[in-house]
Amino acid sequence: MKVVIFAGGLGTRISEESHLKPKPMIEIGGKPILWHIMNIYAAHGYCEFIICCGYKGTMIKEYFTNYYLHNSDLTVNLKNNVVDIHNSNVENFKITMIDTGLDTMTAGRLKRVLPYTNNEPFMLTYGDGVSDINIKELVNFHKQHGKICTMTTIQPSSRFGVVNMDEDGTVIQFEEKPEDSNTWINGGFFVLQPEIKNYLNGDNFDKIMWERKPMYDLAKDKNIVGYKHHGFWKCMDTMRDKEELEKLWETNPIWKKW
Repeated sequence: MKVVIFAGGLGTRISEESHLKPKPMIEIGGKPILWHIMNIYAAHGYCEFIICCGYKGTMIKEYFTNYYLHNSDLTVNLKNNVVDIHNSNVENFKITMIDTGLDTMTAGRLKRVLPYTNNEPFMLTYGDGVSDINIKELVNFHKQHGKICTMTTIQPSSRFGVVNMDEDGTVIQFEEKPEDSNTWINGGFFVLQPEIKNYLNGDNFDKIMWERKPMYDLAKDKNIVGYKHHGFWKCMDTMRDKEELEKLWETNPIWKKW
């Protein structure tokens, strides 16, 4: 099963770095977050990827085109331009990188890469979020319910701590970034059947978000099921998020299962 990754957006809310590189290429622990996401899937045996390139997409193509050389020991004979590889430390990835347009919205990007999924079930995620999700369990869940789309849902934690008080205002306890137990949001990590193409019909999908009309229509037809993930999930939306992920990578990289 192939994995489609959205990697073409502008990343305006993390513009401190995204003005130089596409958001999925912003590094955590010296590696692009895109590399981390791919390894999450590869740890469960899914190593074929389709990258939806857009903004500064050539940087993604150049990174993976030169990846083998940059992660190998080698000898270069300048006289005849012969390169001898001694040792390499590279992943067993097969990566298709497709230019899906600079200003294309996510529904349009998905529609443009459908031919590369070979009319087979595939997975889909965003190029800026990491999780300790069990991908095999997600896929098995998808197979069991028989619907067109499975969407991983997560419970967001508050950015701020909560003060718990009794009726007269006496502070009982402080709660650090609690989860909103009544709220579930889209956490990405989708599994899709080939029939998703029926929800991407029309000529104007370059201007439509995947998270709007296609997903709303799937819900209306009762063809989308939420997979509840209770573990770690974090999206790198701002520099604050990047810094938090950097600290986690150094101390407790929860999403690292490889």
